[in-house]
Amino acid sequence: MSKLSTVEDKNAKGQLIFAATCDLAGKVRGKAFLKSDLERRLKRGMGWVPTNVLINCFDGIGDTPFGALGDLLLIPDQAAAVNADFGTYSEHFMLGDIVTLDGEPWDFCTRAILKSALARLERISGVRLISAFEHEFQLKRDMGLIGEGFGRSGFEMQRPLCETLMQQIHAAGLSPDSIMKEYGPEQYEVVIAPEEGVRAADAAVILKELTRSTARFHGEDATFTPIRDPASVGNGVHIHMSFLNADNTPATYDADRPYGMSALTGSFAAGVLKYLDAIIAITAPSVISYLRLTPHRWSAAFNNLGFRDREASLRICPVTAKEPTDIARQYNIEYRAADAAACPHLALAAVVHAGCQGIEEGLPAPQPTEEDISLLSVADLSKRGFVRLPETLDGALNRFIENDVVRGWFPDTFASVYKAHKESEIAHVADMDTAARCQLYESVY
Repeated sequence: MSKLSTVEDKNAKGQLIFAATCDLAGKVRGKAFLKSDLERRLKRGMGWVPTNVLINCFDGIGDTPFGALGDLLLIPDQAAAVNADFGTYSEHFMLGDIVTLDGEPWDFCTRAILKSALARLERISGVRLISAFEHEFQLKRDMGLIGEGFGRSGFEMQRPLCETLMQQIHAAGLSPDSIMKEYGPEQYEVVIAPEEGVRAADAAVILKELTRSTARFHGEDATFTPIRDPASVGNGVHIHMSFLNADNTPATYDADRPYGMSALTGSFAAGVLKYLDAIIAITAPSVISYLRLTPHRWSAAFNNLGFRDREASLRICPVTAKEPTDIARQYNIEYRAADAAACPHLALAAVVHAGCQGIEEGLPAPQPTEEDISLLSVADLSKRGFVRLPETLDGALNRFIENDVVRGWFPDTFASVYKAHKESEIAHVADMDTAARCQLYESVY
């Protein structure tokens, strides 16, 4: 039995609620308050500080334009509340919004940034976004398993953990889909059903936090780090997306168009690919993310749309349905150039804005690839409109900062603050070798 399950002070069980935000570092931070104070906190929130946005994933603080000045409020949202009951031990937390003292959304609240992107999508196209995040994670304890990639024994070794996790996901109001022993050492993948709008990103945060909590309860330690060992596999995040019209009919699929992409989907995909090299600093935002984003890792290295190609940055997913109406509802595209160092709200906002830009520019649907484009020459890549994605976080940040269109999607000072935040992270690991960097990131993600 876990040490956590031996807590005997039942009177103290569940008396504190943690009000949380998922910040620029993809870390979940906040403050706790007494459950008896919930009604007041839902209205007045908890005090927050602008410079907190500059806290990087290693708890360093980047150059801040705010200094010691300013006050904000973190308002918990009951629609994003979780009460994970592990018997005699429970964890209660609520995601929330950061607002000014006047109640206006703060420029660096990641939920507010996503809400703005989703509002743009609905305004220009009349559709709503349905999305789901697939996560891979690893357990740090080496079980010495060999030959258990996708294996039953590898799963059974952690069946209690997997059972508990799926139960907790369901209890949180989400819809668990599947969990399995993945290919890598001590690696697992957990999948949940799609959600609409901001709820999808909230669900991604909730899933990660429940995974960590469940692992602790079972005496394990889970990490979502982008890569533990460059000689082994990485841990990716795949974002599946589809669209609904105002009358709730699917808008992603069109049987009469190439590869089933509706005109809307084609332009959205083209926008994502056009601006991918400038948004990857947000969707793959750690120094070690770029060890994973290389050819032949089943991740992403070029700005291509793939058909049955799991090395594409954007992929048309297969469907198993047979009836036209069912096909239309199952059909979706998958963004693969992301990892769990990213804040889900911020990553999804960047992808949605890029897609919206494609719609507004009337971009034609890209031609999907069904080949290994890493084997093409630079000239052939260029001829077909493919570019190698940035190979370092520095390079990715430069592409972001230099792209006026992409910077314009965000509040005026967002780009400079985000750059300062990430530069402080880069400086923290600048003198470390690759192994030391991977070990450090493993400890924080």
